[in-house]
Order: sequence, then structure tokens, then C-alpha cells
Amino acid sequence: MEPTTPSLPDDDVAAIDRLGAIYKELSAELSKIIIGQQRVVELLSIALFSRGHALLMGVPGLAKTLLISSVAKTLDLSFNRIQFTPDLLPADLLGTMIYNPEERQFTAKKGPIFANLILADEINRAPAKTQSALLEAMQERRVTVMGRTFTLLPPFFVLATQNPIEQEGTYPLPEAQLDRFMFLIEVDYPTEEEEMRIARETTGNRSEELKHVLSGEEIIFYQDLVRRVPVPEHIYEYAVKLVRATRPSLETSPEWVKQYVAWGAGPRAVQFLILGAKTRAALQGSYIVRKEDIDAIVEPVLMHRVVTNFAAESQGITPRKAVARLAAEV
Repeated sequence: MEPTTPSLPDDDVAAIDRLGAIYKELSAELSKIIIGQQRVVELLSIALFSRGHALLMGVPGLAKTLLISSVAKTLDLSFNRIQFTPDLLPADLLGTMIYNPEERQFTAKKGPIFANLILADEINRAPAKTQSALLEAMQERRVTVMGRTFTLLPPFFVLATQNPIEQEGTYPLPEAQLDRFMFLIEVDYPTEEEEMRIARETTGNRSEELKHVLSGEEIIFYQDLVRRVPVPEHIYEYAVKLVRATRPSLETSPEWVKQYVAWGAGPRAVQFLILGAKTRAALQGSYIVRKEDIDAIVEPVLMHRVVTNFAAESQGITPRKAVARLAAEV
């Protein structure tokens, strides 16, 4: 029987070359449906091959949900969309155990979390009890239902959306859960040229079919590949200095950080900076991590891990501005 996926490259150099071609093909497929948002596509691709989860934040109508659904269509993976609402219960997410009288035992009725790719739409609309049900799945790639633990089959991703302007009937995500997301991706308005294309191309009878670009086996192969991309020692030092500079409790932190930042980023930020830089380098066809690979992902990695205080708010210093200033200074 013929293999369902193309043969994988034998050596790492050929594999990185192939990964760069796959990334271009993936971007081309998504551009059939999504106009613009190339930066968002790049960050989603980095999260995909880094085994990371991503949180997309933007006002309604910017195609956040459509983008994630389109990504799912280009991947030969199982996909479930979960609409988070105030009445969503953990059992609606994870599933439950049901008694089978014929077998005289409880059997698992698995919930929608049992898929390779999860779209958690408007994740901040569910209460903390339901949001916390995601924590074990996102970190350990397993879930516990009524005392029984089930492993989630790899690859496993949570891609969530959040509306930043509508706060009525929402529940802010706990810091512990925000920290599980590799990236906080801010989805911005399209340019005037892109919006003209949206007006022309999406209001007719256009219907594009997306083809599968990657299988689950290939994704796992390339996830292992990017972890082997070499990192120079000065890049490790740069990433650690960036993260440590966000912590106001350290004597080495800038004075303005001590004045305006309440909490800084933890060690997981360093891990994601290095992993993300490795993946970006591979997607760009580079065989080693460079400083620009770190710089390209500093904001989406650190923005949701830096908590500013009231003094910062009064001066208009947002976490994004604080991270941008830190990156420029360090």
C-alpha cells in the first residue's frame, strides 16, 4: 500500500529546506481565504511547529475565527470548535463517564477537547471553573475525567480568540492560564489596500477550496526538527536578559520597570523565546538562530506576561509599550 504522506527528509539541512517550502505553501493556501494578516499567519505557524498554544485578540470582524478554521483545513488533523459561553461546564469540554448497564462499568464519553486542533472561540466568556479545565490539557496534554486520566494524542494545539473591548459578561483569564499561551497575537485592522481587496473579493460568489498541506506525522517530525536548530550562547544570554529585565524585584532591572511594572515574566517566557526563535529561523530557511529571530517574537511572548501597575496606566504605559521599550534598551 502506498504511503499517505510524502517521505520525510533524511538529514536536518534538507528538512529545514523542506520546512521553508511548506511554510510558503501554507501561507499561499491561507491567502486564498484570508486577505492580509501575514504577521498573524507567521506567528501561528511558529506556534504550530513549537508545540505552543496561541491567543488571538482583536475587535470583532477581523477574521480571527475564520483564520483558525482555515488553518485547520490546511492540516490533516482532527478539529473541534468550542464556543465558550457563561453556561459552559467542564464536562461540556472534557466529557464525562457514563454507566453502561450491559458491561456493568463506566465508559468515557469524550468531549470536544479530544482533537488535535481546538478553536476556543471567545475563551473569556466562560467562567473560571471551565477555563481551569483547559489548564491540564494545555500543559500536560492530558485530561482527567472523574478520576480517570486520558492522554491527548499529539499534535495538540489550543488556538483561542478573545474580544478586548467587550467586557460585560466576560471573565478575565487567570494569569496562570495566560502563561500557558506561547503567544498573545494582536490582530489589527487591515490596511486600506487590503480592505479594498476584502470589499471586492469577499462580497461575490468566490469559493476557494483549501488543500491539506501537512499531516499529523509531518507536523510531529518538524516539531522535533526545530528543537535541534543550534542556538549561539550569546542568544541564550540575550533571551535571559530580556526576560529578567521585566522583573521589578531584581536590582539589575531598569528603574522605570521598578516604577511601572507590578509583575514580570517567568522562566516559561525564556523557553518560548528560544523555541520560537528556533522555529522562526527554520521557517526562514536559516540553520542557526539569529538575534532578529528573538526580536521578531519578543512582543507576542512577553506582552501577556508583564503586568503593569496603576502608575503605568496613569501614564499610558501599556504592557506592549513596556515590552517594546525593554527590547529597544536591552
